[in-house]
Amino acid sequence: MRVGILGGTFDPVHIAHLRLAEEARECLRLDEVLFLPAGDPWRKSSRPITSAEHRLAMLRLAVAENEDFGISDLELRRPGPSYTADTLAALAGERLDDEFWFIVGADALADLPNWHEPARIVEHAMLAVAPRELQEANVAALNVPGIAARIVTFPMTRLDISATDIRDRVAAARSIRYLVPPAVERYIAEHRLYR
Repeated sequence: MRVGILGGTFDPVHIAHLRLAEEARECLRLDEVLFLPAGDPWRKSSRPITSAEHRLAMLRLAVAENEDFGISDLELRRPGPSYTADTLAALAGERLDDEFWFIVGADALADLPNWHEPARIVEHAMLAVAPRELQEANVAALNVPGIAARIVTFPMTRLDISATDIRDRVAAARSIRYLVPPAVERYIAEHRLYR
């Protein structure tokens, strides 16, 4: 199977996450897109993260109606920092017949050399990068062996939605309608998250 992997904190999951997954699935003819919520996101240690229980519950609500979307709680079950390289290696060991496509934005790709063991990431997965406007010079500057041959780009509808903005809106008692799925909006209200 051709499996897309979309990792993140998902604090909370929002419409841009879902649209990114859907466009990657469609453009790259993926059989499934797996959402992988981070357990201990080492790059975000400077801010409090909502509990894994709530983030996972919101993600389940968000993807429930799409049979092409799945969730892996692999990083939530593993102690210590969540490293993409370790996660992809573990998935490759569990799902021997699957071909992986790690879905990232161009901004995350530019930061890839700062990630934990980036060469192992490209060893285990193709990089599905949105948006399409990626310059060859920028890829060469990444200085990760073999990366150029492992990148595939796809177009992405630009949606300027961020989880930080959503959390700030909730804290200020402003609407988040149409930024998150309705079920996620209800969950946030019922559990009084981000207040």
